[in-house]
Amino acid sequence: MVPITWKVYLSDFVLLTGRVLLALIFVHEGFALALNFAGTVNAMAQLGIGAPLVVATIALQIAAGLSVALGLLTRLGAVALGLFCVATAALFHTNFANHNELLHFEKDLAIAGGMFTLAIAGAGGLSLEKLVGRVLRSLPI
Repeated sequence: MVPITWKVYLSDFVLLTGRVLLALIFVHEGFALALNFAGTVNAMAQLGIGAPLVVATIALQIAAGLSVALGLLTRLGAVALGLFCVATAALFHTNFANHNELLHFEKDLAIAGGMFTLAIAGAGGLSLEKLVGRVLRSLPI
């Protein structure tokens, strides 16, 4: 059996912190929407959004949020959430005369930028991706 060496760098801690901070809003909101599903469906219906899209949105926020936080399929989760943020900004926060709407628009674009940056940088060394890779490399094949 090949010994597994594991070097951890400051950049790995920074990427872990960034991943968790970026993912937190999605995981929290996804579970909040799911726990108040009937209210969420009613509120979204008033915006013309049907229940299937609500379910897809909740699933995306939870699954991709956990993906980013845990560092498993991070790039895919980050791209999905980045595109979700751009779409949310463009579809729901375009009343720039309202300062609060402008702030939400800018926030969504800032989060998208962080997600796209993470998609390029990857999860880093403190991630399930790296752990799984190390374990698979150590298996005798």
